[in-house]
This record gives sequence, structure tokens and C-alpha cells, in this order.
Amino acid sequence: MTELKLVINDVKNGKSYSKALSETESENLVNLKMKDKVKGEHFGFHGYEFEITGGTDKAGFPMRYDLEGNTRKKALLSKGPCVKIKERGMRLRKTIRGNTIANDTSQVNLKVLTYGKDSVAKLLGKEEELSSKETSERTEKKEKKE
Repeated sequence: MTELKLVINDVKNGKSYSKALSETESENLVNLKMKDKVKGEHFGFHGYEFEITGGTDKAGFPMRYDLEGNTRKKALLSKGPCVKIKERGMRLRKTIRGNTIANDTSQVNLKVLTYGKDSVAKLLGKEEELSSKETSERTEKKEKKE
């Protein structure tokens, strides 16, 4: 199995965070489908609950919720995710991935349903980086004004 990357969407502040999972951690996600709920304890997020909202395979093809299984198909699409229609009545044939996470899935998108004690940024170690960047940006702006 390839290394799996989680993209976690924090609904409260509208930011997304990424985390790379090892093979042992990613085994908990195999054979789960989109819209399934996942406990955060498997990935180090105690007290959190996530919902699987999408993902991509190792070649970059997106997952689609209405295609069962974990295979690739070339579907004729007229609306929905994975397709942008530019004209009315236009349809596109696109390669898409099924809604089940398999061994060749490289990225899984998650949405936070229930929160734990600490924020997602703090658990990933990014909160301190953000605060130090914000303070440095503020000092730069003050220096430019003077």
C-alpha cells in the first residue's frame, strides 16, 4: 500500500490541514466508503469524529460517490462532482474512481463532525507556526507604515 495522505477540513474556521499516514495507520481506512464516519483515535485525534468526503487514487483520478467499488470507469457525466460543464446540454467523458478506499488510494478528504479538546492545528503542530507567522507579518506591516 502506498503512503496515504489525509486532508482534514476544519469546518469551524474554514481551513484544511494535511497529514501523512503510515501503512499501519492507513489500514484502518481500507474498504470504507465515502460518507462513512471514522473515529479520530486511529490517527491521533482523540475525541474527534470525521466523515469521508472524497479522495483521489495514485494517478490523480477523483472518487465519486455514486460509483460503487474501487475501480476506475470512464463515465459520461453531465453534472455533479468531478466535472465542470461549460454549456447547457454538454456532457463529458471522464475517468473517475469508485467510492471505496483501496490500497492504491493516495489521498482521502475528511470533514470534522465532532471536535475533541484541542484544535486540529494544535494536534498537528501548526498552531504555533501560524501564530509566529502572524506576529512576524504584523511587525513587518508596522515597519512599512513607519
